[in-house]
Amino acid sequence: MDISDIATTEFIEVDVGERLGKVRSVFENSNPKGIIVTRDGEYEAVLSERVLLQSHVEDDAKVQALVKPSRNAPAPKVDRHEDVRETARVLVEGGVKVAPVFEGDNLWGIVTADDILEAVLDNLDALVVEQIYSDDPVTIGEQDTLGKVINLLREHGISRLPVVNEEGYLSGVVTRHDIADVVIRDMDKATTGERAGDTDRVLDMPVYDIMNSPVRTATVDDTVEAAVASMLENDLGGLIVVNEDDERLVTGVVTKTDVLRALTFTEEEHMDVQITNINLLDTLSREEIRQSLEEVTEKYQKMDVLHVHVRFQEHKEKLRGTPLIYSQIRVRTTNGQVAGSGEGYGAESAFRVALDKLERNVLEMKNYQSDEEYRGQLLRKLDEL
Repeated sequence: MDISDIATTEFIEVDVGERLGKVRSVFENSNPKGIIVTRDGEYEAVLSERVLLQSHVEDDAKVQALVKPSRNAPAPKVDRHEDVRETARVLVEGGVKVAPVFEGDNLWGIVTADDILEAVLDNLDALVVEQIYSDDPVTIGEQDTLGKVINLLREHGISRLPVVNEEGYLSGVVTRHDIADVVIRDMDKATTGERAGDTDRVLDMPVYDIMNSPVRTATVDDTVEAAVASMLENDLGGLIVVNEDDERLVTGVVTKTDVLRALTFTEEEHMDVQITNINLLDTLSREEIRQSLEEVTEKYQKMDVLHVHVRFQEHKEKLRGTPLIYSQIRVRTTNGQVAGSGEGYGAESAFRVALDKLERNVLEMKNYQSDEEYRGQLLRKLDEL
């Protein structure tokens, strides 16, 4: 299937010389998945709400302050007749919900993540949430502050946080979009005087005052088709995954990005590796990353690897011009999920730290499984006495 029938010529476009204040108003009022940025009528980049939220640029600055080549990946482009699987990969690796569609050298329109998910919805009944969701979720308490929410979203590169009460039960959810309104309108980067005091008060606002409740949820046994249908129907970016026996307990999160990533899974001889923020790679290549991961997964045990997701995130801190990078590796196998993360100056350094942590966790998984096998053998012998 290609995207020729699902792409659209309707999109929001701004020039790099436009004020950021106006662009922020567009996100607040129209809630687009992304905005196409042009320079002298030529396509330049996709601007997302995430980039706006993470920036500390004032309203009077121009859009070009957020779309410099040093900040973003090479502008993602797809052909009007591109395959849906490859388009999904472009969206995931570019960290965007919108991709520009070209006909020859001309910008023809856009295709969104929702367009793709609607097109493949009927084919998602063979997958269940357990196969694609993120377990071990990051949560936040009802009385934690908005400032802590922002830090967690940035630190983990995620879009939503389940909110739990004092008993640890699910009571709400807070998303990047929920806080964008507050951050963009009320924080506005003030640093002095009474305005700075207003900003502090906003950051100290309890999560309870901004969270959404009740929460749309799913269980690991739900089909991905049902989960996506719920997301599309309710205009949600994801669902909180709860325990099937006690729906008050949070077990994970499943998002549209998880589904898009699943669409890129292949059955190639080589391990299928998805890289988010691939533009941060400096001295590393995709092939080197794949080979390193294959060495680790094959070193300690025979595990069937279904998919690997490697994520890079750049921090502001630098050492002699090299940015501090956070790397997370999540490996989905027939034996469950295993992950590793770490930081370093430059993508290669961060990846090596994360890879070392992954290797230790793989070994721990092997030892645990060996213990379980021994325990099973022992119990069988006792039953025979």
